[in-house]
Amino acid sequence: QGQLVESGGGLVQPGGSLRLSCIASGFTFRLHNMNWHRQAPGKQRELVAGISTSFIRNYTDPVKGRFTISRDNAKNTVYLQMNNLKSEDTAVYYCHARPLYAGENYWGQGTQVTVSS
Repeated sequence: QGQLVESGGGLVQPGGSLRLSCIASGFTFRLHNMNWHRQAPGKQRELVAGISTSFIRNYTDPVKGRFTISRDNAKNTVYLQMNNLKSEDTAVYYCHARPLYAGENYWGQGTQVTVSS
């Protein structure tokens, strides 16, 4: 059974940085496109960044130039480097695995990121 476990969230001041990690187990990581989503209080969950099985990256406009997604297939891990954080980045961040072919999607439990002075 597949599982995703996020870590790296916390409280940071505006302009600061955090690096989120998501470790996958129980499925073939390299055959899954990996995404980071976030959900702020009172808002819908939104896609923040994605990286495909062929390492093609995409970002939502508000985080372009500040966030970087990467993956290490040898470690079954996807990362989200977040720089120049803003208060509007405050949310619970979720890791998501979407299969390249037919199969299950997997979601992590989420990690809280709070940007505040």
